[in-house]
Amino acid sequence: MPELPEVETTRRGISPHLQGACIGDVIVREARLRWPVPADLAATLRGRRIEAVERRAKYLLLRFAHGTLIIHLGMSGNLRVLTEAFPPEKHDHIDIVFDNGQRLRYRDPRRFGAVLWHAGDIAQHPLIAELGPEPLSLAFNAAYLHAALASKRIAIKLALMDNHLVVGIGNIYASESLFRAGVSPLRPAQSLNEAECTRLVAAAKETLEAALAAGGSTLRDYVDSDGKAGYFMLQSFVYGRAGEPCRVCGTPIQQMRQGQRSTFHCPTCQH
Repeated sequence: MPELPEVETTRRGISPHLQGACIGDVIVREARLRWPVPADLAATLRGRRIEAVERRAKYLLLRFAHGTLIIHLGMSGNLRVLTEAFPPEKHDHIDIVFDNGQRLRYRDPRRFGAVLWHAGDIAQHPLIAELGPEPLSLAFNAAYLHAALASKRIAIKLALMDNHLVVGIGNIYASESLFRAGVSPLRPAQSLNEAECTRLVAAAKETLEAALAAGGSTLRDYVDSDGKAGYFMLQSFVYGRAGEPCRVCGTPIQQMRQGQRSTFHCPTCQH
């Protein structure tokens, strides 16, 4: 599933082409995504100009003067900017056509993504309103994290993946952040002291920045807006490396299940 670095990489890739672009048409070939694509989307967007291309958590937000187009890539979605009307393939569900002839094509083989319209304050949309702070923002700091974990008995790995606590630290980056911080994924969240929270916040930011620099991670069919794969997995410390020696101490990396997801950790480096 595309996580925050993959979505941000996509945003950075499409933004130069979309910023200020005027919509000529919207072609919806398949409206049955996670939620139905609005039937009047083409009429809503024709002749309107994109004022900004933003991201909140894993949601891409195309801002217009009269509202916001919300795009979620789901488990297998991606966006490509095309210079001409190349023939659509089986899973190319939506084209947003600009008046300069270019188009933004939404592809989603599993159809777990979403393309929605919101005319009001985007911060009040049900998908956005209850989200926690962005992990790379100043709001996500050691004092905030220590206070937020104080009453949480669940494992710290699961707490990090709770979008109400902090957005965008998905499965891969939670495992990697905990390794960099030297914290076991099995620890009760409330057991972390202030020093450990300081290390974990720094590790999460460092991990996400490294993933952004590498263009994200490639799992199954994630590609960025130019069709290039992300390479963060080539430098991962623990994720996907079960049985392989720890890059720091040589102990075999262990794999287990937490919350129906795979967790990878080093039993020697993480306490």
